[in-house]
Amino acid sequence: MKYLHLVWSSLFRRKTRTVLTLVSIVAAFLLFGLLDAVRTSFNQAGQSANGAERLQTGAKLSFIQTLPQALEAQIAQVPGVKMVTYANWFGGAYQDPHNQVFSFAVEPNYLDLYPEVAVTEAERTCFVQTRTGALVGEALVKRFGWKIGDRIPLQSTIFSDRAGSKNWMFDIVGVLHSTDKKTGGFFDQMFLLNWKYFDDTTPYNRGQVGWYVSRVADVNQADRVARTIDALSANSDHETRTQTEQAATASWMKQLADIGLIVGSIMGAVFFTLLLLSGNTMMQAVRERTSEIAVLKTIGFSSRSVLGLVLAESVLLLMLGGLAGLGLATVLIPLVSASSGGMLNLPVVGLDSWLLGIALMALIGVLVGALPALSAMRINIVDALASR
Repeated sequence: MKYLHLVWSSLFRRKTRTVLTLVSIVAAFLLFGLLDAVRTSFNQAGQSANGAERLQTGAKLSFIQTLPQALEAQIAQVPGVKMVTYANWFGGAYQDPHNQVFSFAVEPNYLDLYPEVAVTEAERTCFVQTRTGALVGEALVKRFGWKIGDRIPLQSTIFSDRAGSKNWMFDIVGVLHSTDKKTGGFFDQMFLLNWKYFDDTTPYNRGQVGWYVSRVADVNQADRVARTIDALSANSDHETRTQTEQAATASWMKQLADIGLIVGSIMGAVFFTLLLLSGNTMMQAVRERTSEIAVLKTIGFSSRSVLGLVLAESVLLLMLGGLAGLGLATVLIPLVSASSGGMLNLPVVGLDSWLLGIALMALIGVLVGALPALSAMRINIVDALASR
């Protein structure tokens, strides 16, 4: 603290260069905060099912493996299960393969388990009675300009009909409305079709179910209910894994890609680039101040003191940018989660992330400042002043 003013003056000797370097550091640690929140979200998913009103049961081996429809009756008999339904992923696209639609083939009672999705009784009745009927989220209706009564084509990216065509026709009979716009954005994007129509039309399903959704009577007993459901298929050719819906989504993503490896690779590249950028800034700063460092030594600063001043300058540079970046991530993450309409639920930057971030700031600061500090420590007073 004794020489903080000296370190501060040295750091901002070239204000433009320092500010640009700080912007790079802020961006790096902002990205670190956001990506670490993603990593934490995936790691926390599925640690416990207690507190969840709904449980999702899928194949233990892979999310593309289907389950027998007969399992529904067995799950319904599990103590603690109030209601059970099932669904299949349809994988539809509208007009263009890039216009992917969250489309599911569902049992008629599917919406009974989702009270946060509003649809009129008349529309639900029409959905059940219309073989090609579809219930569509209001966001999709606005996006494509659809309305009730429209007959629209969807191209399945997975399933063809018995004639070999992947083009399916549906009649819109109702619109889904999420009752909570802050957390229900996903439901406004859904496209629900009749499971019976799906199963009868494609030759590739044959009475199989993609996953089951169960509503539990006591949220504090969800873990026990999940274990009991999985025990029904233990040692069979269709073993199941029952977990919360959030954990199931995370599990699907993990089967598609190694999230930890992706996040680690991105951050490794970012910090390596930051190391080179900050190192170049510090080398230039010390090179420009050769004569000033010689003067410091002349008036009594030891070589170790000079070493410490340069290292402190480097660490301060990383700390200023890093703390600003993590602070910005702390502010942005709740805003990102809120604006996603419930499709993203990222945890705030916790104490562990802050401690890890500060440790990285200090480590990078020391690594960046080590070579310039050693160069400054070895400066010869006579040679430095003579070349001035």
